[in-house]
Amino acid sequence: MNITTPDKKFIKELSKSSGASLKQCMQCGTCSAICSLSPVDKPFPRKEMIWAAWGLKDKLFGNPDVWLCHQCGDCTAGCPRGVKPGDVLSSIRNMSYQHYARPKFLGKLLSKSAYLPVVLLFPIISILTIIYFFGNLNSQTDIINYSEFFPHAWLNGTFGILVLFILIGIIFSVKAFWKDMTKSIPPGENKTGILKSIISTLKEILLHKNFTQCTENKIRYYSHLFVFWGFISLLMVTLLAILSIILGQYPLNLWNPIKILGNLASLALFVGLGIMLIKRISGKEKDGRSNYYDWVFLIFLFMLTLSGVGLEAGRFLNWTFAYYIYVFHLVCVWIIILYAPYTKFGHIIYRTIAMVYSKHIGRT
Repeated sequence: MNITTPDKKFIKELSKSSGASLKQCMQCGTCSAICSLSPVDKPFPRKEMIWAAWGLKDKLFGNPDVWLCHQCGDCTAGCPRGVKPGDVLSSIRNMSYQHYARPKFLGKLLSKSAYLPVVLLFPIISILTIIYFFGNLNSQTDIINYSEFFPHAWLNGTFGILVLFILIGIIFSVKAFWKDMTKSIPPGENKTGILKSIISTLKEILLHKNFTQCTENKIRYYSHLFVFWGFISLLMVTLLAILSIILGQYPLNLWNPIKILGNLASLALFVGLGIMLIKRISGKEKDGRSNYYDWVFLIFLFMLTLSGVGLEAGRFLNWTFAYYIYVFHLVCVWIIILYAPYTKFGHIIYRTIAMVYSKHIGRT
């Protein structure tokens, strides 16, 4: 006889973060029937809702279906008892960041607003320390020169080391996640090759194909598409800028193709983030419940974009306070990039892995 022991602490935490009355779910299956992304075999989110009500967190954390959900709001809109299945799955994803965090303490630090001062202090102290010993806190040049204020060699070197540290953590996190998925839904006979699964997943992500199937909140497709491509483009611009520094062709003029791409990417991010922020501030039911993970990610990504534009303007207009903007921008970069696996940004990692695994085992 199998005995189920509910995790009451997990149930309480999930109910609070999702704002859903889990015990109100009557297992009617409307949510699974409405969802256009749900697989035919053992569809979601019906089974996830009963597991959530029972407090079976081990079944939920290692479940790839939790990540196949794109929180379009269709299931929440169709729920006859207002249980908000989409918000429940969103909260489970947020809790997964902490569950799979490697190292664990970073997952805990990024999980609550009370720890935000500590989260901010690390990049602030690190950046100011490097500037103090190797840069110039009192740059008095007539022309704004960020490389003199914070030498690019130290900027790229220290950032590269920290990125490597985070990548190692991501590898261990993904390994644990993949292992749990194989336990949750073991591979069957109808398997697809990993490479083919990866290529298929990347196509869907690059085109945001799954978002087009949402009916309740279609604008999510455009907001996510703008943010995704805007951010990817800025990463490309950053890499090209580093290459320009190495080749001795930096700084770039305003009409340089790299600068033009960067400005277009910033515009795309402003549009996408603007839509997201307005929708969340409006507090409409179908837009989903906003929590700490949502706001930290959106606000810092917005400030990263805004300060990046400020840096460009500061250099070309020779603002005396441009160096302060530079420090603020670097802090935002560290928070967005280095803390990525432990914040809302982590869904890019886990959702991609879950989609690859689902395609690999033929679960579509």
